[in-house]
Amino acid sequence: MTPVETAARMAAIRGSAILGDQEGVRRGMEAFNDDFRRSIKLADPARKVDREAARAAIRHVDGVRSVAWIDHENLLVIVATNEARSQRTIDDICIELEPLGDTLGVVVNLQSGAARSGDELEILSRNCQLVPGDRAFMQRHRQVDVVPPELRAEHKRNNAHPPADPERLRRQQEEAMRILEATTPEM
Repeated sequence: MTPVETAARMAAIRGSAILGDQEGVRRGMEAFNDDFRRSIKLADPARKVDREAARAAIRHVDGVRSVAWIDHENLLVIVATNEARSQRTIDDICIELEPLGDTLGVVVNLQSGAARSGDELEILSRNCQLVPGDRAFMQRHRQVDVVPPELRAEHKRNNAHPPADPERLRRQQEEAMRILEATTPEM
């Protein structure tokens, strides 16, 4: 909200007060309060999204396979295909949630149920009303991925250049298998 918009809102409230229009003052103050809350990215606690209604509504979004709440603000959605793991799907989910309450209090965490690699398994995470990586006031960034992005990047760097000597690579693989066999209990 710009200073000019704030001044205009306050002038309208003051005008209503001078005219004795208590309903106008109330509406103006509620709008001012909403604008202020939005400017500091504070979700409306009086309009929390109902969890069960949200789960039911999201099931109708194309590609959604399952939905679960991780905590009071993080929603985990698993989609059927890698292509459905997208910001567009998060948008569709958030649109379904809008009639249910203030979506500023909801972070959608989207994962592919068809993932075959670490990159495909990575979770897309976004607050419904903010850009990726941004969170609402007092909303902590929760690490939902099992493998943190930093560890995945380090693994890629370490495995980007296999040893040039094929015999050395074979010995390393054999050693890894021996360790695996020695530490795996038999069923």
